[in-house]
This record gives sequence, C-alpha cells and structure tokens, in this order.
Amino acid sequence: MAPCRDIASMVFSKTRQKREREEKRADISTTNIVVNARSASDCDQRFPRSNLMKFNKQQWGWIFYDWANSGYGIIVTTAVLPVYFKAVAQSSGVTPANATAYWGYANSIGTLLVSILAPVLGALADYPHAKKRMLNIFSILGMVMTLGLSVAPTSAWKWLLGIYILSIIGYSGGNLFYDSFLTDVAPNDQMDRLSSYGYGFGYLGGVLAFILFLVLQLTSGFGQLSSYGVARWSFVLAAAWWIIFYIPLLKNVHQKYALAPSAHPVRSSFQRVWSTLKHIRNYRAAAWFLVAYFFYIDGVDTIFTMATSIGMDMGITTTTLMIVLLVVQLVAFPFSLLYGWLANKTSTRTGILLGIIIYLGICLYALRLNSTTDFWILAILVGTSQGGIQALSRSYFGRLIPKTSGSEFFGFYNILGKFSAVMGPVLVGIVTQMTGKSTIGAASLSILFVVGLVIFLALPHLNQTKSV
Repeated sequence: MAPCRDIASMVFSKTRQKREREEKRADISTTNIVVNARSASDCDQRFPRSNLMKFNKQQWGWIFYDWANSGYGIIVTTAVLPVYFKAVAQSSGVTPANATAYWGYANSIGTLLVSILAPVLGALADYPHAKKRMLNIFSILGMVMTLGLSVAPTSAWKWLLGIYILSIIGYSGGNLFYDSFLTDVAPNDQMDRLSSYGYGFGYLGGVLAFILFLVLQLTSGFGQLSSYGVARWSFVLAAAWWIIFYIPLLKNVHQKYALAPSAHPVRSSFQRVWSTLKHIRNYRAAAWFLVAYFFYIDGVDTIFTMATSIGMDMGITTTTLMIVLLVVQLVAFPFSLLYGWLANKTSTRTGILLGIIIYLGICLYALRLNSTTDFWILAILVGTSQGGIQALSRSYFGRLIPKTSGSEFFGFYNILGKFSAVMGPVLVGIVTQMTGKSTIGAASLSILFVVGLVIFLALPHLNQTKSV
C-alpha cells in the first residue's frame, strides 16, 4: 500500500486524544482490557517517525536477547547438532535419509508442544510482572538443556533428540515472551525499525558466536579435542553466550502494559483465550494475517532448520557448510536492517510481500541444486530475506493487537508460527523419503509460500471490513 501522509496526519490529529486515553488505561494499573485491534491498513500508514535510530537502554536490552539466543540458533539448531546427530545416528545403523527425517520430526515435536500451550501461557503473561517471569523460566530451561546436549551419551541418539526437544521448548517459549515485549518497549512508529534491529543484531551475534566455534573446530580444540569433543564444547559455548547476553534484558526491560491482577489467573487465562476465539470476527485483520503467516513462515523456518542436512545429502563437506552458514549470517545482518528501512520508505506490507516472493524463488531454485556453487547461491538468497520477513511480520502483527493483551495475541502468533513448523519439516521428511532426494523435499515447500502469498495479497480487500 502506498504511503498516505495527508490521510495519516488527519487521522492522527482526530484520534490522538482517544489513543492517549486508551494507552493510559492500558498501563499496569488498568482495571479493564482494551479490546481494540487496529485494521491491517493501519499498519501501512506512515505516522511521523522521529529519532528512529536512537534506542534507549530498555530497547537495546530487548535487542540483545536476540543476540543472546543466536548462539543456540546457529550452533545448535543449524550448524553443529544436525551434523553431530547424523554422525551419532549413522554410527548406530540409521540410514542418512532416515536420520534427516528423524531430525525433522524432532523439530516438529518440540515446536508442537510449545504451540499447544502458547495462547494460555501468553494470556498468563499479560498479568502484572508475569511476562518477565515466564521469559525467565523458559530461557533457563533452554540454557540448561543446551548444556545437557554436551553430556548426552554419543551412543544414545534417541536421548540426544529428547534433550534437543526440551531445548526447543525453552528456546521457542522464550521467544514467545520476547516477541510480546515488543509492544512494551516500542511505540507503533518504532516497531518496524526496532524489530528489524532485533533480528539484525541477532544475526551479528550469531556470527561472532560462530567464529568462536570455528576457532574451536579448525584447531580441534587447540589440539585437545576429538570431533565429538568439539561438538560437545560448542553446545557449552552456545549456552554460555545465551546466559551472558541475557543480562541486559534481565536488568533493563520491564513490562509496561498489563491487565488488572486476577485472583484466579490460570482459570481467567483459559476464559480469556476462549473469549478471544469466540469473538475472533472482531479481529478480522489480525486473524487473516495469521492465516497467511501460518503458511509462509513455515517455509522460512523449515529451510533454516533443514539446510545443513540437505547440504550433507548433496555431499558438501562439513567445513564448507560451516563457512556457508557464517556468510549467510553476515548477509542477514545488513539485509535485516534494510528491510526495516524499506518498510519505513514504503510500507510494512511491501517488505513482507518481497520476502515471500524471494523465498518462493528459493524453493524453485532448490530443484536445480547440483553443486556446491548452487548451494552457495541458494544460501545467500536465504540470507537476504530470512531476518527481514520475520522482523516485519512481528512488527506488522504488533500494531494489529491490543497492547494490554499483547502476550495472549502473540501466543496465537506463536502457535500458528510454530505449529506451522510442524508441517514443514514433516513435508520435507516425507517427500525426501519418497524420492530419496532432499532437494526435492526442499522444493516442495513452495506450496506453503504460494498459499501464504495468495492470502496475504487478499488482505487489502479484507481491510474494508470494519474492525472493532
């Protein structure tokens, strides 16, 4: 949608006092939930944007959580554990194709468990001071289980998958509450830029953690470690990185918006989730966006989690895969910031559409993967858009929802984003087993991007429906 300065200015001047009263009621001391979701067209209005480059201590603390758990994302999920698991599994007699499939199934199980509980957990976090408490619980679970990967027996590949599933629960659950803090730390006109910086600096943090791992890998632990030993110490590195850089958020980020305290928060949370579902028509813009998001983000997440396994099936060496992943992270850092700039210059919707189209091209390109060069090209294309599309999706949704129920709504955002990640890896696993080629499995993800694109393109027409 093209920028509309005059319209935005007129709307702003007429509704400013109303919004100020609503946001005042939405503070911790509020006694009622403000149920007023903005329409999708509101997300594309360009309100005055000043001092976007100047983030305060609380906002930098929020950004650095993405930096903190980036070590887990690149070292555990993408670079090391897939390779380590396949080596352990194959040494126990598991075929390469089945090892790839089991890895996909493990990712699906972990995300499914979090997704089932996400809306209720989010609703619980909307009470005063609860959001940070929930973030602490899940983050600590992720940190401890990441350390646990380093002590799992190399002869027990099922135990390794079990610990990994628990680490996914901690990582995914932590991200649910981290995402919902966006409405607490940023006004609407800063959401695109702050969300993009979160992803961008997350990739930069991932690069630095990955470089430390490469030093360990290329020197074989300075001549002291076997290949298995290097993998185990890399899990220790990921956990330590998460713990150290979690401290800025722990000290500086605080919940701003909340509901009034409840004598029975668990029961009330279930009731609120049920009430939201019954009145979902009141949030048509948010609901239809989540349907589109369900499909296209599934493809994004699956490509990220399955890339290393696909590269190994192509015969690409472990060292080359490590270098490719490092370059992808380096590319993703500036391009994530670029997506934030693009959203500011055009609209958030334009940036999301661009990301979906690029990913559709990536899936189709996977059909012709025959060499290391082809894999390099595909990886760099992924790096240009993986952070941007996720950052803008988060900020787009953040402006559609009532702030006092931010965690509850981000619970639905999480359940659709993460539950969709159950479907993608399973799709890749099934197609890979049927064809014997993981590249065809990756190409099958194009179905998800096409469906997401069609629904997202329809959103401007759905804007005509009045939101309550």
